[in-house]
Amino acid sequence: MRKHHIAAAALAAAALLPAIGHAFSFSLPDAASAITAASTDIEAAFSPDAGALDLVLKVIGSAKQSIRVSAYSFTSAPVTKALLDASRRGVDVQVVVDQRNNLVDDRSGKAAAALGALVTAGIPVRTISTYAIHHDKFLCVDGRTVETGSFNYSDAAARRNSENVLVIWDRPDLARRYLRHWQSRFNAGVPYQPRY
Repeated sequence: MRKHHIAAAALAAAALLPAIGHAFSFSLPDAASAITAASTDIEAAFSPDAGALDLVLKVIGSAKQSIRVSAYSFTSAPVTKALLDASRRGVDVQVVVDQRNNLVDDRSGKAAAALGALVTAGIPVRTISTYAIHHDKFLCVDGRTVETGSFNYSDAAARRNSENVLVIWDRPDLARRYLRHWQSRFNAGVPYQPRY
């Protein structure tokens, strides 16, 4: 009886193979071309030795109208400087960061320095404690481009950790989804008050 079931299953699978092969041969070229076309609008980089920080700075430098930052750890001097430079050239910059990581656990004072510099320059910064951790790490630029990945905006991410950065250029549909998420977190946050 068992041999009969195995034989029947084998026959059924053999009968389906031509149909499966036809379906795949028909759909694979379309899927492959979609991936190729999309890849021209995507960039990836890695740290500590393959350009992650440079790609983040490139995205910030590309902004003409707005930058929305969502961060877990925010201690990077180069990222802070790039955001300050963007603000000086008229870009609307706003930031939301994890409260605990950047206030309670900021033993080095680097988060306080970075966030304080932004607030002093008139950039709205909020901290959020609603979740166990606010682990989001992304930039949304001009409502069109999203930078995301594991990369924290920190010196450790740039120099010591194994991290990744992915940029999806000129995808306003995707950017809108990230902006909705960002706005919900910003709305739940409280304004950062510098310690000095």
